[in-house]
Amino acid sequence: MRIRRKKWVDKELKECKFYLDSPLDQKGRWKEYFKNENKICIELGCGKGSFIAKLAKANPNINYIAVDMIDTMLGLAKRNVENEYKENQINNLVLVRIDVERIFLILDKTDIIDRIYINFCNPWPKGKHRKKRLTYPKQLELYKAFLKKGGEIHFKTDDRSLFEDSLQYFTQSGFEIIKQTEDLHQNNIFETNIITEHEEMFSSQGIKIKAIIARYI
Repeated sequence: MRIRRKKWVDKELKECKFYLDSPLDQKGRWKEYFKNENKICIELGCGKGSFIAKLAKANPNINYIAVDMIDTMLGLAKRNVENEYKENQINNLVLVRIDVERIFLILDKTDIIDRIYINFCNPWPKGKHRKKRLTYPKQLELYKAFLKKGGEIHFKTDDRSLFEDSLQYFTQSGFEIIKQTEDLHQNNIFETNIITEHEEMFSSQGIKIKAIIARYI
């Protein structure tokens, strides 16, 4: 997603207590960062952060890492998190700037991630670009380095080709498809479905939301 640079972003992120610009030192030490033994979940490509803000606020006993590589997106996510938490202390969520393709630099098996969220990632429809997909087998192998056995990936997309290909990617990479749907709003497969900005936009256009829950076995 292209978005115009915001002048206030650098200053606000620098002053933000729940933002990490250089998270490499946290590899293997995320439980120390959160100062508790609660399980940790991660969203890859958090965008403007409305999803992770609502999810983390609703689950104070779970820790969340929200990853994006675009500063402006992270700035908007920071504001959305603050708006969601209002006067409540933000201690179970951290925003992190890093390319998802380099996620292995900040997480390893000792971090024990329980769940990965991937919402409306770039579908990369051209064949030569498909290796960039966040559900491509090469990426799934990276996630295995920190996703616990029995851990889940929750995936949502508007793109049918990406949905169908991802079903194959998961199976090929040693994941079990627990649930799937081609119309999430008619067949909700999640405990609670938090509607993202993209989800609302695509649904308003009559595009059905596809979703998968895949378990690492």
